[in-house]
Amino acid sequence: MSLYYDASSILESSQNQSGSLKSRVFTSKTLNSPPKQVYALVAETSKWSPILSEVVAKSQLLEHERKLSPSLSILLIHDLLLSKSGIAAPASHPLRVSVTRHKARLSAELTKIRIRKGCKSIDELRALLTSTEGIITVNESAPSRKLQHWPHPRWVRINTLKSTLSQQLQTTFADYKKVSSLREILLASSNAKDLYVDKHIPDLVALAPGTNLSTTAAYHNGLIILQDKASCFPAYLLDPKPEDGTCLDACAAPGNKTTHLAAILQSRCQELHRSRLWACERDKARGVVLDRMVSLAGCHDIVTVKAGEDFLLLDPEKLPWKDVGSLLLDPSCSGSGIVGRDEALPISLPASRADIENSGHPRKRKRKRSSKTTANPRTTGASEEQQEGLEEKPSSRNIDNDQLAGRLKTLSAFQLRLLLHAFRFPHARKISYSTCSVHAEENEHVVIAALQSYEATQHGWRLLQRHDQVEGLKSWHVRGDVHNCNRVLLNDSTTADEIAEASIRCEASTEEGTQGFFVAAFVRGPEDGTIEVVSKDGRVSSSNGFDSGGSEASEEWDGLSNTD
Repeated sequence: MSLYYDASSILESSQNQSGSLKSRVFTSKTLNSPPKQVYALVAETSKWSPILSEVVAKSQLLEHERKLSPSLSILLIHDLLLSKSGIAAPASHPLRVSVTRHKARLSAELTKIRIRKGCKSIDELRALLTSTEGIITVNESAPSRKLQHWPHPRWVRINTLKSTLSQQLQTTFADYKKVSSLREILLASSNAKDLYVDKHIPDLVALAPGTNLSTTAAYHNGLIILQDKASCFPAYLLDPKPEDGTCLDACAAPGNKTTHLAAILQSRCQELHRSRLWACERDKARGVVLDRMVSLAGCHDIVTVKAGEDFLLLDPEKLPWKDVGSLLLDPSCSGSGIVGRDEALPISLPASRADIENSGHPRKRKRKRSSKTTANPRTTGASEEQQEGLEEKPSSRNIDNDQLAGRLKTLSAFQLRLLLHAFRFPHARKISYSTCSVHAEENEHVVIAALQSYEATQHGWRLLQRHDQVEGLKSWHVRGDVHNCNRVLLNDSTTADEIAEASIRCEASTEEGTQGFFVAAFVRGPEDGTIEVVSKDGRVSSSNGFDSGGSEASEEWDGLSNTD
C-alpha cells in the first residue's frame, strides 16, 4: 500500500509546494514506490478529483471509515472504479476493504454524476474531463461545454536536418488521424491519436496533450523535437538567408531554437562547407547540454558551440564576430509565460471528517498547485520536458508586487544591455528578440528603449514591420500591447500602434495552444530607427531619459516607470 501513501503525501502537499507535479514527484527523496507509478496515479486522480470528491461526500464514506483520509479516499476510489487493474493491494488489506465494502454505493453515486453531466458511459465522462484537464464549465440543463482555460497540446517540430514532415507522417505518425483544426486537438481526449499540421510554422504538428513520444525511435534519434509553437517563432521570424552571412545565437542553451535555426539555414543554403551558426552559452554546464542537443539534431556541421562564451564579452569588431549578419537573442527572463502540462491542475479534496463534524454537512476543499514551473533542461536532455525547452528561468509568480517590480527592473535592464550589444555588430542586418514572459517591462518596454538608444540611431536599426515579416508570422493575429506602448510613449499613439503591430505576442492557455511569449525583429536599413517622443514639458526626447549624445547613457538604463 506504499503507493497510495506516497501518492497521498503528494496530493496533501500540493498547496504548500511549488513546481510542476512531475518535478515534485521525480525529485522527491521520500517515496517508497517507483516515481513513475506515483506520478501516473496522482495525475489521473487529480483530473477526476472534483467528481471523486463528490462521490465521497454523497456516499458519506469518511463518516463510516475513520481510517481513511480525504486524499487516500479519492486515490482508492479512483483505482476501484476507474482503473482496469483495480486497487494495487491484497484483497484483505484493511484500506482496500474500507472502500470495497462500499463499492455498490460508490458506483451508484458515480453513475448519478455521469448521467447528470450528459455522458452515456465512463469513457465519455473521461473524455469530458481529460479534454479540458478538469477545468470546464458544464451547463447541465443543456449539454454544452465552455472552456475557461484551454489545455496545452503536445507540439512537435519535425527536424528537417534528418527527416521530413512527409516521412514522419508515414512512419512515426502513421496511425494518427489528421484533423483540420487545432481546436479538434484541444477538445479531444488527452491520449487521442489525432494530428494537426500547423498553418503558421512549417514542419510543426500538434498532438493531444497527453501524447507520450519518449519511447519512439524518432524521438531518440533526433528526427522529431518537442518544442512549443511559440518557441519556434524567433528563428522563423529571423528568416536567415544565404546573403545574410553567419548567424549567432547569443543565449543558446538548451538548444531548441539553435537547432531550428540550423534547419532553416540548411533549407536556404543546401551546400554548407563551413559552420554558419555560432551558438554561445555563458554557463559551461548548460553548454554541455547544448552540445548534446546539437549532436542529437545532427547539425554539428552547421553549428559551432561556444560553451562558456559570454555574449556580452564578444568583441563585434574582431573575427569571427565581425562577420555575423543575423543574431537570435532569447535572454533570461521572468518565465511568466511558461505553461507546464500539470502545473495548474486543480485538486479537489473531500471535506475531512473534522470539517464534516464541525459544520454539520460536507464541504469540498479545493487546493491548487502552484503555477511555478521549474522543469530543468540543464541536465541531460532525456526527458520530453527538457527537449521541449521549458527552461529554468526566474519565476515572477508567487511574489508580491514590490518584489516583482524589482525583479522586472533588473531583468529588463539586462535584456536591454544584451540587445544594445547586438546592435554593435558591424555587419549584422537582422536581430530577433524574444522572451517567454507576459510582462510589458521585458517586452514592449525593452523594444522601445532599444529603438530610442544611441546604438539604434547610430547604426540605423528599426523594427521589422508586419508587412515585411515572413508569411506565417505576418498572419499571426496576436500583436503587441498598444496600451503598454502608450504608457511609455505618452501621447504618441501613432508610434505606439506601429510598435505594437510590428511585435508578436502569444497568450498562454488560449485556443491558440501556446505558452505566453513575445518576439520582435530588428532590421538595419536606410530608414531612421529613432522614435521621437514629446515629453510632458514639450521637449523632444526619449521617454526613458536616454542621452542621444553617446552610448554610455544606454548602459545605465534603469527600467521604464510604471507610473507614466
